Amino acid sequence: MSIYQRMAREVKPHWHHLSIAVVCMLVVAGTTAGLAYLMGPVVDDIFVAGVTDPERARRMIVILPIALVAVMWIKGGATYSQTVLMVMVGQRIVADLRERIYAHLQELPLSFYDNTQTGLLIARMTNDVNLLRESVSSALAASFRDIFTIVGLIALVFYRDWRLAIIAMVVFPLAMVPFIKFGQLVRRISTRNQQATAEMANHMSETISGARVVKAFTAEKHEISKFKAVSQRILRLQLKEERVRALSSPTMESLGAVAFAVILGYGGHRVLTGAASAGTFVSFIAAVIMLYDPLKKLARTWTIVQRGVAGAERIYELLDTPAMVKDRPGATELTGFRESIQYRGVRFSYGREPVLKGIDLTIEAGRIVALAGSSGGGKTTLVNLLPRFYDLEEGEILIDGTDIRDLTQSSLRRMIGLVTQQTILFDDTIKANIAYGRPGATEEEIITASKAAYAHDFITELPHGYETHIGEQGVRLSGGQRQRLAIARALLKDAPILILDEATSSLDTESEYYVQKAIDNLMKGRTTLVIAHRLSTIYNAHRIVVLSGGRIVQEGRHEELLGQEGEYRKLYEMQFKSDN
Repeated sequence: MSIYQRMAREVKPHWHHLSIAVVCMLVVAGTTAGLAYLMGPVVDDIFVAGVTDPERARRMIVILPIALVAVMWIKGGATYSQTVLMVMVGQRIVADLRERIYAHLQELPLSFYDNTQTGLLIARMTNDVNLLRESVSSALAASFRDIFTIVGLIALVFYRDWRLAIIAMVVFPLAMVPFIKFGQLVRRISTRNQQATAEMANHMSETISGARVVKAFTAEKHEISKFKAVSQRILRLQLKEERVRALSSPTMESLGAVAFAVILGYGGHRVLTGAASAGTFVSFIAAVIMLYDPLKKLARTWTIVQRGVAGAERIYELLDTPAMVKDRPGATELTGFRESIQYRGVRFSYGREPVLKGIDLTIEAGRIVALAGSSGGGKTTLVNLLPRFYDLEEGEILIDGTDIRDLTQSSLRRMIGLVTQQTILFDDTIKANIAYGRPGATEEEIITASKAAYAHDFITELPHGYETHIGEQGVRLSGGQRQRLAIARALLKDAPILILDEATSSLDTESEYYVQKAIDNLMKGRTTLVIAHRLSTIYNAHRIVVLSGGRIVQEGRHEELLGQEGEYRKLYEMQFKSDN
């Protein structure tokens, strides 16, 4: 399907408003042609008849001005109505597209976000959608109106003098050639401009969120220099686009002047020889002059349409990105967890090199299983496959004997709680953040979860308690406080399966003490997978699984593994020496 067909599909749901707008555009076109037509009677029935038929001239000098005013009022009302209706259509299309893009982004797997810049996505949601809105609400309306007006005026010029009309129709199409070429050039420039804008948005996102790092490394000048380079590139592209757009009007004016000169000379000759009346010629010239204006506007509109097309191409490229992790047809709901989680022959890779190579692992319900090993061994990947953040390439993962791919993603993820080292909180109240997984939770349930997470005391000391806004990523809280809120959130969700990505590794001693006590409360009665960065935190795990190079190389309790020669003992000795 062509890009124009897809853009037309965006308009289709709003056909009723568009239909009324088209009727208004036809009225505008008709009244414009009507104004040109009335120039003939004005000349013949007032000025010329003033000499030859004074009585008729006196009668028409009353009728024609009233007719001109009536036509102008009708034209003004129709212009207002079609403008409002097309703006309404454009804004609704923008709202629909933004909602579709955002909904689609929520369906895309984590692998998409691993390879896509945040700034690019923001640019798609803002700049590109606005370009499409401008193309639809302004340019599309203007295009229809101008095309209808052109058709009406062409009909009038043929009615008035078909010989002069043929001359005009031979010369005027020459003016259309450059505006088509200019439109194609604008589309190419706009594509490069939006790519650069996305790059700038991504740079801003990274440096603003990483402001502490930028300042800590005194990299302000470096980042300013990078931003300035992108900004200057955007400036050059924008100026180039404006030069192309500015060139279209004088080019058409030059070609139009040639056509007008030929028509004026030949038409004047016909009036002098008596082949045509002065009123007919004036009416014809008025129509030609009026015809030039919509042609010029159509040239400008075409460049706007091409910018919208460039934006639409990038929007549809995003919308066409497949959601790789999907519910299978007939997927069932997971209503509980009672027996075990089983990994059978699981293989997975992010590229060519496999990260997991034939993992076989059984985790009984109610047990704490820790995953240990050096960085890059596959620990995080192993747990990320369980909630289907990614889909495995070979093998299967079973919950109570059912392949997780035969379960709906929503029901699967409802059974899994997650607390990571990188705490993700939202710029909202403490209450809203804790209740994120259970929006309908009562205040009593939220407080109970907060107490179990050792967060209630510090929350009540804040100026607005549970209604305190914590800022972006919880910037107004300490690291330990953020972690306890994340644990309270997981406690309130009350999922039977828990994934812990070492939540205490970056905390001070006091914060670690409270967070560890909160984690102990969180793990009670739950099946827990712990990604262990510090082995001291997993001594009491029911089983420790050691991964290296994407394979399980050891399994057992802490004391058993410590008594064996192997990867676990090496890790322990390495950490023990570094701690001392």
